[in-house]
Amino acid sequence: MAWEDRTLFEAIQMLYGLSESDVILLMRANLKPKSFRNWRARVSGRVSKHLALRNPEISRGYCKTQYKIRANKGQK
Repeated sequence: MAWEDRTLFEAIQMLYGLSESDVILLMRANLKPKSFRNWRARVSGRVSKHLALRNPEISRGYCKTQYKIRANKGQK
């Protein structure tokens, strides 16, 4: 959840009881150093990771096209 750009830190805290600083420590412990630095640079100050900064009109945690249902080939 932490790796996904649109998942709020508040959602992670609600589901797993981990604060933002706990998530950062968890990511630091489980990612390679370069991967952690890239992730940290990407999510630092990101509007979509913080409920207080997010546009109130956005109520979903993922892109609306992310989970599109795809038609199976060969079916009528």
